[in-house]
Amino acid sequence: MASELSTEDLYRRIGRIIEECPSFVGIEDLSPEQLTWLGRAEALLAASGDVLIQAEFATARSSLSRSAMRRCGFQNLMMALYRALAKAELAAPASAQGAFIPVGGSFDSYAALSKVFSHATSDILLVDPYMDDSVLLEFGGAVPETATLRLLSDQATAKPSLEPAAKRWKAQYPTRGLQVRLAPARTLHDRAILIDRKDVWTVTQSLKDLAKRSPAEIVRASDIAALKIAVYEQIWTAAGVLV
Repeated sequence: MASELSTEDLYRRIGRIIEECPSFVGIEDLSPEQLTWLGRAEALLAASGDVLIQAEFATARSSLSRSAMRRCGFQNLMMALYRALAKAELAAPASAQGAFIPVGGSFDSYAALSKVFSHATSDILLVDPYMDDSVLLEFGGAVPETATLRLLSDQATAKPSLEPAAKRWKAQYPTRGLQVRLAPARTLHDRAILIDRKDVWTVTQSLKDLAKRSPAEIVRASDIAALKIAVYEQIWTAAGVLV
């Protein structure tokens, strides 16, 4: 069956289905949540057109109904999905590749953010209500020297380590533009990266937790970029200066 999805959309959807995988631990009958997820995953593999991966997935799925085989079946099932993800990534446009970050992929997280940051020439605005010092310790080095880095977090949920890290960063790199502000409590709900006030990426997890316990995804939000830029720039203007 020919896929009606673009190569980029297929790549992102397979990554998302892996990210949303429910637990298959236990010996109980498969739950509606598990069965729904399996059906969605199988449909995506059918859209990929790779009959070998589809067969591998189907064989692994049949093992899930037998409790003694469930662990092995689940591993084989995920191997099939990751193979499909790798093939979809190769077929996707270069700008979309690397958007899916597997669990535990600390270097992949850095590489994915570096790729987004590399588009900046003058300004990067990072929005994360749970921001801590890791935004600078782990990812600050990827910011182009020509770009001002603006960090926007939430008064209620920003971590105490953010302020001292930002002050030390400014002391060590006085020529690198860095601004940190806190929005009023509970006004931030998403994680986003705004580049040069014209392009937007959304991030599925807080930067401090990026892919540490579960897979993550960085998605370009071209269709709603103008709206998000307007909203976050308004919040930035009204936010209190931290550093």
